[in-house]
Amino acid sequence: MEKVLWVTGGGSGMGAASARYAAASGWRVALSGRRTEALTEVAESITADGGEVLTLPLDVTDPEQVRAGHDAVVDRFGRLDGLVLSAGLNTPQRDWADQSMEEFARVVDVNLTAVARVLDVALPQLRRTAGVVVVISSIAAWRTNPQAGVAYSASKAALAPLVASLNFEEAEHGVRACHLCPGYVATDFMKLRADVPDAAAQAEMLTADDVGRAVGFVLDAPPHVRIDELVISPVSQR
Repeated sequence: MEKVLWVTGGGSGMGAASARYAAASGWRVALSGRRTEALTEVAESITADGGEVLTLPLDVTDPEQVRAGHDAVVDRFGRLDGLVLSAGLNTPQRDWADQSMEEFARVVDVNLTAVARVLDVALPQLRRTAGVVVVISSIAAWRTNPQAGVAYSASKAALAPLVASLNFEEAEHGVRACHLCPGYVATDFMKLRADVPDAAAQAEMLTADDVGRAVGFVLDAPPHVRIDELVISPVSQR
């Protein structure tokens, strides 16, 4: 039976690239994100290449929408074998000198709490299928990067123990999770920086497809193999 993957943040960037890579490898894919038009565009590219895809416009910070999205995946495909948790948020006002607590809370809600929320909902299905989880974090979780901002760095760093606890507690069910930490990636996310890198700087960064291939490597690992953490960086990043 073909495996089923649910990708959050699937309308663009690393989530979209991961979905395309997985679909090309034979996974049936459910795409969720807030922008219906973006999801449709990614879905059309997958179906054009012969893949099977379900689009689920939703906000991962809304518990009811997350539950409904999960139920829609299981209703459509009958199972859930993997998660790629790619939804993320940052803000240009990210330093102690200019951040607001409202924005801080929003960033933490998307980057950390929503990851736990989706996992909590999906875990019963993942236990049944000995599923695999890829949490797309950041190199800011692995090594301090002042440019990433206070809320972003703190929320991403907290994903490491979240993934480790999942692996420790759910290994008996065959569930495997990876804390994937990419360095600088040339996506629209860069526009959220106070100092947006120019074209020359972005040309030296990772691409979304680079991350998609790394996600595919984790997803397609044999069931007895767990990749606890994976850090990938562009050569130019020091």
